[in-house]
Amino acid sequence: MGSIQGPFPRIYEGKLALVTGSARSIGAAIVENLASKGCNVIINYATEGSDESAAVLATKLQKEYSVRALPIRADITSREECARIVSSAKEHFTNSETGSFQIDIIVHNAAVLYLGPLESVKESEFRRIYEVNVLGPLLLTGACKEYLPTDRSGRIVMLSSIASKTGTENTSLYSGTKGAIEAMTRVWCRELAERATVNSINPGPVMTDMYMSAPDEVKEGLAHWNPLTPLVAVRDTDSPEVQELGRKFGGRAAYAEEIAGLIATICNPEFGWCTGSVISANGGPSS
Repeated sequence: MGSIQGPFPRIYEGKLALVTGSARSIGAAIVENLASKGCNVIINYATEGSDESAAVLATKLQKEYSVRALPIRADITSREECARIVSSAKEHFTNSETGSFQIDIIVHNAAVLYLGPLESVKESEFRRIYEVNVLGPLLLTGACKEYLPTDRSGRIVMLSSIASKTGTENTSLYSGTKGAIEAMTRVWCRELAERATVNSINPGPVMTDMYMSAPDEVKEGLAHWNPLTPLVAVRDTDSPEVQELGRKFGGRAAYAEEIAGLIATICNPEFGWCTGSVISANGGPSS
């Protein structure tokens, strides 16, 4: 299989990470990677339908990696709900001996997708996608700010998309929100310079529910970049599903674990001299 497996040094021992949209898919891979390195995690998700998967994931992480994992269903587009995430985390993770509480890592992974030509855009969809993809990270980071480290050791990672760079057709709303994420990255790296580095990554297609459920014409639009992407060649070691889609569209999508691994690298202590950047996470066609 092409995913990344194996034991890792516990370089995040005792730290706390908050990852949005982390009950499944890329988000679940992110919290597992961090937990495998000793990090306690907050598994944030938005809908009742993810209650079970979040609970199962939390149990797995606690059992396999001896960390604490807290699933919290909350809507990050609400200031009150963001405050509830923080208050719940304080109850669960405050050091009983020192009374201290710190959020070391925030990964803004949660996002919704709207596809369609510009003339089909609905005002309600505009408001919804900008609330989740842009307002949510703003409100949540604001709620967490006073609990970030004060020595620049904090890490904030934003998930942008290659779509905002390549101008993928029919993604006016989605690409617009990701462009906003990249702009906020550059602002926050200055506002939060004494607390945390702030960087974005820009994945291309990833083997997620969002990608798998997209119609073939969307996959074909993304596939236009495959001839320019060095790492998309399908190999015998890839999963059967990845091989099938890769051969159909001229190149494979990323594994969620590959994206999670890059995010974890950005969170490493050694990554402390990089901030305000958009880091390529798409196999090579665009930075």
